[in-house]
Parts: sequence; C-alpha cells; structure tokens
Amino acid sequence: MARRVFFSFHYQDVVDFRANVVRNHWLLKKDRSDAGFFDASIWESARRTGVEAIKRVIDGGLENTSATCVLIGSFTYSRRWVRYEIIKSIFRGNKVFGVYINGIPDKNQSTKPLGTDPFDYLAFSYNNDGKALRISEYENGAWIQYKDLGGWNLKNDAPLDRRGRSLKL
Repeated sequence: MARRVFFSFHYQDVVDFRANVVRNHWLLKKDRSDAGFFDASIWESARRTGVEAIKRVIDGGLENTSATCVLIGSFTYSRRWVRYEIIKSIFRGNKVFGVYINGIPDKNQSTKPLGTDPFDYLAFSYNNDGKALRISEYENGAWIQYKDLGGWNLKNDAPLDRRGRSLKL
C-alpha cells in the first residue's frame, strides 16, 4: 500500500529541478499508487506568507502523512523550514529519512558535491528528571536552543541513562 509522504527540501533544489525528479517519480508509473507514495509537499503555497502562517501550512501539509522524506541537497542542512519539518515530523510520529539528490542532474545537466546531512544539525535533550525533551540546533559552531518549537513533555519518563543527555539525530 502506498504511503502518503511529506517531502522536505530546500527551495533552490526545486528551482534546479533536483527535488522535482524525486517528487514526480510517480509520473513514470501506471498510476500514483504504483510509485509507492503520495506527495504531500506544500512548498508552493508556503513561500509567500509570514512565520506563523508558514508553520500552519507545514503542519497542515503533514496531516495524514506517515513518512517524511528529506531531499538532501547542498544547503538543505541549513534551512530553517527543513529543520522545522523534520522536528514536527518526528513529534507527530512520522518515519523520517533522507535521500541525497546532489547526483541528480539539474536543469543544466550539472551535479553538485554531496550535501551535508541535516540530521547532524539537530538534537534532542532530555531534562534531568526525564519527563521532557527540548530541541537544539547547531549554528555558527555551537549548539543552541531551537527557536521554532519549545519541545514537549514525554508520556513516559525517559530511561535513566538518557536523563540530562543530548542525542544528535
């Protein structure tokens, strides 16, 4: 059965056509379900709005999805909204995975070097009593508190060995 997949990517990779090669894979199939996914990306409508509106559009785009595919290009790791989409996907229980797209030729038939892994720039930190998580991001050589989401309380206390620790994605 095909999954409804949310695609997260840097807008420049759409301009260069790399992201669309993956997102439009279904066009080569008999029907959409043969592709194994339904694209739930929302970038077209989100680009022209403010911060809270962008968050609402992303949150809405994630509705009814069970997986999030991060299309990793050269600068995807540094994109604010890609980081937000990754964290929100994890929070809602989506399976999250990355696919490098640097080897896909762009509109000029050029490829780029392998991009940096955006998951290396995000971390979860358990509080000392193991009851909550906060999110950190790596910026300018340091780990800082993530500004777009505050974290969340856990349903069950974290195991003792994770309390007070940070785990990189």
